[in-house]
Amino acid sequence: MTLDSDDLRQAMRAWTTGVAVITATHERQRYGMTVNSFTSVSLEPPLITVTLKRLTHTHELVEKSGEFAITILSASQSDMSDLFAGKIAGITDRFEGVQTEKLLLDAPLLKDGISFLNCRVVKSIPVGENTLFLAEVIAARGNGEGAPLVYHNRVFWKLVK
Repeated sequence: MTLDSDDLRQAMRAWTTGVAVITATHERQRYGMTVNSFTSVSLEPPLITVTLKRLTHTHELVEKSGEFAITILSASQSDMSDLFAGKIAGITDRFEGVQTEKLLLDAPLLKDGISFLNCRVVKSIPVGENTLFLAEVIAARGNGEGAPLVYHNRVFWKLVK
């Protein structure tokens, strides 16, 4: 018996996640996309994973450059999540009008995020229509302060203390 992907999609809506934007730059091209398939793997060595669909421009740039940046979004950045998820029609340059900054890499970070990472790919593993990238964190900034953007059952939520 094969699991219906819609059944899995419905079940995974119960998994609450933070929201991040991954960006990459290669040969003066830059692109980014919203992800929630991002996980810390290890502090020693500093490793994370991110999963990207193979037929995306961001995947192509990560694969070619071997590096990427991650902005963990704040609760006030749901518009950035929608922009980089491709939910706004007619946008050809996702960075137009968006304030960015950098750490060590050329890949842009979105201003007003709550944490920022620069990563170098250590290993890439094809998985179905995706690639799982294992990456070393080479630079990080953020102290965990501020409210994160939280996603649950296709809706953004706010954390309450």
